[in-house]
Amino acid sequence: MLGYYNEHDPFAAAWLRELIKAGLIAPGEVDERSIEEIQPSDLRGFTQCHFFAGIGGWSYALRLAGWPDECPTWTGSCPCQPLSVAGSRQGHADRRHLWPTFYRLIAECRPPVVFGEQVASKDGREWFAAVRADLEGVGYACGGADLCAASVGAPHIRQRLFWVADTERYVSPAKQQSGTTQEKGRPFESEGRDSYGGGLALPGRDGLQGLIEAGSATGAVVGSGAGGVGNSESGGLGTEQPRQDFWRDCDWLPCRDGKARPVEPGVKPLAHGVHARVGRLRGYGNAIVPQVAQAFIETYREIVELR
Repeated sequence: MLGYYNEHDPFAAAWLRELIKAGLIAPGEVDERSIEEIQPSDLRGFTQCHFFAGIGGWSYALRLAGWPDECPTWTGSCPCQPLSVAGSRQGHADRRHLWPTFYRLIAECRPPVVFGEQVASKDGREWFAAVRADLEGVGYACGGADLCAASVGAPHIRQRLFWVADTERYVSPAKQQSGTTQEKGRPFESEGRDSYGGGLALPGRDGLQGLIEAGSATGAVVGSGAGGVGNSESGGLGTEQPRQDFWRDCDWLPCRDGKARPVEPGVKPLAHGVHARVGRLRGYGNAIVPQVAQAFIETYREIVELR
């Protein structure tokens, strides 16, 4: 058994099992309990663990990036509702603020690499500052980048903060000062950090800027509206130019706010008697864009391999 998927929504959990059965994501076990019920002992024997798994976007992204199923990895996109400008913004007071629970499992199980994602709002950046402090306190180096779906050619923005925590190549400040190095070469640099955490840097580059520049070089172009595609913020239909990429066949749904949004072909507005429509839309709405995560993972791998 390679993978572990924790997802409390029954519809999404059933979706995960079908994706596993179809071989589209890593084989594994789906656990529908709340993450608050999970104990470190429950995770023994699993190579990859995906929390808040949704419809398996992180597992799919790892495969797109060439990350082997048997390579130890954890992922988790903590609920964004406490931080999203579309929600009540109750932050830590929101019962869905589950980072402390996720952190407890990370601190006790010590996975070598953890990937995550959160909304790129002001509240989201402040959330990640606390996440970084927690993880660095137990020996992880952390870095992140503010990326949008349009940066990989998608016809919408979906701005998100992607982050990674790495313990295998972390070197404490004391060891850095003593000149001690690890197997991969220079330790992660601690200079030049900003609100995203920094810490992951190519030789001669500081913190987040190194991650962004490397991402640009590998196709993870940072910025809204990259590639001249349509986006939901402008209200444009995004059909002015013929598309030849993954999203060329998307449908555009006019919404009550006057904007149009891209969806998978065949996803129509809610209609009485249409099977599983609400569940499907909820699954899509909560999912990451795997191609953006793919670019972020590939950039991380490039940085590590260059050391």
